Amino acid sequence: MGKFENKWIRAVIPALLIHCSIGTVYCWSLFKADIAAYIGNSVGEVEWAFSIAIFVLGMSAAFGGKFVEKDIHKSSLLAALFFVVGMAATGFFISQKSLLGIYISYGFVMGIGLGIGYLTPVKTLMLWFKEQKGLATGLAVAGFGLAKVIASPLMEQLMGERNSDGTLVDPTNIYTMFYILAGLYLVMMVIGHILLKKPAGYEESDVQAHSFSYRKVLTNKTYLGIWFMFYINITCGLALISQEKGILAFIGFTAIGLVSSLTAIFNAGGRIAFSSLGDRLKDRNSIYKIIFISSIAIIVCTIALDGINNSMAFLIIALLCIVNAGYGGGFSSLPPLLSDRFGLNNISTVHGLALSAWAWAGLSGNQLSAFILEKTQSYDMVLYVIAALFTVATLISMFVVKPEKVNLEQEAFTKKEEMIVG
Repeated sequence: MGKFENKWIRAVIPALLIHCSIGTVYCWSLFKADIAAYIGNSVGEVEWAFSIAIFVLGMSAAFGGKFVEKDIHKSSLLAALFFVVGMAATGFFISQKSLLGIYISYGFVMGIGLGIGYLTPVKTLMLWFKEQKGLATGLAVAGFGLAKVIASPLMEQLMGERNSDGTLVDPTNIYTMFYILAGLYLVMMVIGHILLKKPAGYEESDVQAHSFSYRKVLTNKTYLGIWFMFYINITCGLALISQEKGILAFIGFTAIGLVSSLTAIFNAGGRIAFSSLGDRLKDRNSIYKIIFISSIAIIVCTIALDGINNSMAFLIIALLCIVNAGYGGGFSSLPPLLSDRFGLNNISTVHGLALSAWAWAGLSGNQLSAFILEKTQSYDMVLYVIAALFTVATLISMFVVKPEKVNLEQEAFTKKEEMIVG
């Protein structure tokens, strides 16, 4: 059995199995219109299921970090159960044409599975790859980004042929697909659950687990700076990514599917490239400066050439690819950055708290660009706002996120001593 006790079998493969399963939440755009048509509601009403799922993902990670810290075997199994039950229940409620049921199953139940499942493999990976923590988290989180590329063709196949107006020939395929996918992801996530294991000899410290200070983290300027720049990166990414199809159609570019796959590859590639680069830098926070400044640069180039309307197609595609890469890189670079600042012992808890930024960005990102377009009918104005937000994030990265490491345990020990003396 010794030959199976290595970082690939016990960390990378199970992490990819879990993240490639839960990452299919980003396939939502492929079937939301079909769900709306089948149940008789508007796409806007159905869209809230995805927003709820992302919000619950972030909040369940925030509140579930300590549980994940304590037992990855229970957390990985719990993630599988919530995600699979939520997916199967979504199929059932679609068949019953219940919008509320879809909100509960896809939004809340699956959302809990997403949050716990996203968080569970991260610390294990960094324990196995202590010298290459960025590469480790990049590999796993890339699975979350690649899930859309892998699952999209399968979903299209399961939904079957379409009529000339784009509707499904057999509308019942939309809920049958969820049943089939639930079975597939149950197998994948259970295998991941069985394989996932921390390195031999590693044991959690009960003292550290009990001495963790939430107050010290939540009031720490470095943590707050990381939270806000992470939130801005996701908000800006979603604001542009959610308009990807509309922008391409606006400039008359017809190969939208090809560009969608290309940007998804950049999204996944950015997760590996940026976090791996962070392993070689003196300060991992420099990665975020690179992400923000490169995004600002491509936006300025686009605006300088008279905006979306008059820029060349390749520049628009470059804009979408660079922002997607930075969006993905922001996710994979977060855990090792937090580990550098707050230590590895409580990383699941601190990472979970930071992922609450994802929850709020999930509610604000899409809506930001939609609001701007509704008021101005201008994609250029969307770019101006995104560039301004990226500038704020750059300033936070430069002046707020300090390089020193924060001791989370010392304050708790001091508090205990004060209580004893008192």
